[in-house]
Amino acid sequence: MAVSYPVKLEKDDNGTILVTFHDYPGTTFGEDREEALLRAVDALETVFIGHMAKRQDIPEPSKVGKGEFIVLPPISEAKVELYKQLRRKAVRKAELAKRLGWHLPQVDRLLDLRHDSRMDQLEKAFAALGKRIVISVEDAA
Repeated sequence: MAVSYPVKLEKDDNGTILVTFHDYPGTTFGEDREEALLRAVDALETVFIGHMAKRQDIPEPSKVGKGEFIVLPPISEAKVELYKQLRRKAVRKAELAKRLGWHLPQVDRLLDLRHDSRMDQLEKAFAALGKRIVISVEDAA
């Protein structure tokens, strides 16, 4: 099951839709609901990129029963989970590169949410940590 991040959508005074995050400071907006939610995904990825650059934990989303939610693209979600696993296991990027027989820039790209990585590369990285990726399909909302 994909991880859902709660957001709040409100009409702004200029006719746009304002998005605020339940768990993170900051806002974004869109001309309509669809655009606002797309921008919210990009904004959340930007927040996570900042956490990763500063070597900070990425907290799990709050459990909010009702309202709007956004879900990261599957590759981004896998990259965020890889980052979390590295932190939990206290494995540095250089150590992961060594385990994989890769150069450090390859690991950097694998953790870069703006870089198109291949699923097989992520599978290898998780395997090097004693983990595997499990994919599920759900009904669309």
